[in-house]
Amino acid sequence: MLTKLNFCILLLFLFNQNHLFAQDKLNIKFGKVTVEDFNIKSALIDSSTNAVVIADVGRSQFVANTSDLTFSLMFTEKKRIKVINKNGFDAATIIIPLFVQDSKSEKLEQLKASTYNIENGQVIETKIDKASVFTENHSKNWIYKKFTFPALKEGSIIEYSYQIKSDFYFNLQSWTFQGDYPVLWSQYEAAIPEFFKFVILSQGYQPLYVNKNEQSTQSFAFVEHADAGSEFTNDQGQSSRTNNFKIDGSIDNHTWVMKDVPALKEEAFTTTLSNAEAKIEFQLNQIAYPNSIPRNVMNTWEKVASGLMDDEQFGGAINRPNNWLDRDAGDVVKGAANQQEKAEKIFEYVRDNYTCNNNNRMFITTGLKDVYKNKGGSAADINMLLIAILRNQNIEAYPVILGTRDHGFTHELYPLMDRYNYLIAQVVIDGKILYLDATLPKLGFGMLPSKVYNGQARVITKNSAMPVYFVADSLKESNFSSVFLTNLDNGAFAGSINHDFGTYESLRLRQKLAQTTLDDYKKSLEKELPDGIVIDSLKMDSLKLLNEPVSEKLDVTFKSFGNDDVIYFNPMLDEVIKKNPFAAAERYYPVEMPYTINNVYTLNMEIPKGFQVEELPKSVRFSLNNDDGMFEYLISADKEYVQMRCKLMLNRANFMNEDYQYLRELYASIVKKESEQIVFKKVK
Repeated sequence: MLTKLNFCILLLFLFNQNHLFAQDKLNIKFGKVTVEDFNIKSALIDSSTNAVVIADVGRSQFVANTSDLTFSLMFTEKKRIKVINKNGFDAATIIIPLFVQDSKSEKLEQLKASTYNIENGQVIETKIDKASVFTENHSKNWIYKKFTFPALKEGSIIEYSYQIKSDFYFNLQSWTFQGDYPVLWSQYEAAIPEFFKFVILSQGYQPLYVNKNEQSTQSFAFVEHADAGSEFTNDQGQSSRTNNFKIDGSIDNHTWVMKDVPALKEEAFTTTLSNAEAKIEFQLNQIAYPNSIPRNVMNTWEKVASGLMDDEQFGGAINRPNNWLDRDAGDVVKGAANQQEKAEKIFEYVRDNYTCNNNNRMFITTGLKDVYKNKGGSAADINMLLIAILRNQNIEAYPVILGTRDHGFTHELYPLMDRYNYLIAQVVIDGKILYLDATLPKLGFGMLPSKVYNGQARVITKNSAMPVYFVADSLKESNFSSVFLTNLDNGAFAGSINHDFGTYESLRLRQKLAQTTLDDYKKSLEKELPDGIVIDSLKMDSLKLLNEPVSEKLDVTFKSFGNDDVIYFNPMLDEVIKKNPFAAAERYYPVEMPYTINNVYTLNMEIPKGFQVEELPKSVRFSLNNDDGMFEYLISADKEYVQMRCKLMLNRANFMNEDYQYLRELYASIVKKESEQIVFKKVK
């Protein structure tokens, strides 16, 4: 029996169910903007918000291509944005990319775009003039359609919709839920027939509000012409040549929704925002039509390796003997006692005589003879030349492909080649494996630039693409500084400041000194020191020993404290961390530092004549997640000397989102502590 209480509970349950269901639906109607629609409220909108994406809805579906007896893709997008102020006007410039291959191109259809403003209490619509949409040939495979909204003002709502017809059914549109502005609702639907087996790749750090897949069935009708060939073959590989036929199959109807997605803003220690944005991508793996043998589309790594080594812009350049190198390569390695010394001489020759144009590439741009003659080229040109010379001297060397940190992560399981944009060399000498990059002046043998430490890479041989890993957590950058100050008779100080730099700071310093004089460098150092410190002399050690850390010694004079009764003195001198690099209250993606850190600073200072220590900062020690890092500030004083030791150690380079607040708090404590000063008071 249904009691009154049970009946009320049931009504409440049904109400909540309907309410939740309503929340799964978008509650705006595209093409119809009311005055109320301009009043957008969201916790994501604050004084720094320049524009907000109210809704972005996309859909991809497969349709029968009757003319070519295959399938086409239809992609539609509808998007509404509110421009809050002039800094959000960039949101009104729209780029729609269209894929091009051979003589075929995706087609943009049914483009509609309007700007909506409130005038005299009424919503006024201004439609875009189709003539204002222009075409840009962006690259070999991409055409851009571009337009900007008319009648744009602060507070405008802009809305556009379009359809793309694509005969490239492998090019199922990806979808990005997150961008420069907050997104209140982002929805993507993809109806994928069972004939197409796609690998679905998702990334990002935002939760899906809706993630569902509902199955249905669909019939695709085709009309075959006498002169047409069909993709749909029977078991004997013969075309099913009928005038009219159809294919039935089940459909996976995917729906993904995110709501209230924060803007993605670049913050300190970010390799590239493309790693962090919430996104879904698709890679066609297999095609399996009814009554047909399944056909694999995505290559295996073995096939990729074989294809690369046969490619004239890759393996073809190093597989041939390259006998034209014989004489010059022989001169380069003259005097080398073993293969190791030969490799070092060849590396130094290429590094010091060839200029990289900073074009990160995986394939060579021209023949190696031209690279050799022109003394420069892309990263691939230079490192492939390095491999060719090494092989010419019977040194085992292979190309290694990778994605640089600013290009984004590669994928460990699937050979997604657009994620690779750089090439270095692997060298094997007496069973020892080394990695070389000859593109950077002043880089030591066996060292690599920090930009390549981006995770998985692949060593390419004729029959394999073996994974190797370059991880920033494996790099330790150790910098040591020591300061000694002693009294002079005139009340001033004399002393020394010594720096022992880490690997990458040494590289940066060598490259800087290659562009300036030691005297100018000395002047720049003096500007960084507190007022009153004069550098009397500067000595540098190991500048030319590229595999050794650079050491720097400054002899300094510190002016007298004068007649002041109280003196405030920061014992950190120029080593102070003045600003917390983690300023954002929240961070929605990981912290990616280039290496781990071990920085140590020491001070041994004679107390100024006629003064005593009135107040000394307190010694502290902070830890980060127990073993992930620590900051230590130890200071003491007696009647004659002040001594201190400050140490910052981070044992990881990469920190996940959940570690961000701890890291932020650590640096806030460091900034505060390193700003504290010793108070000296004149003895009376």
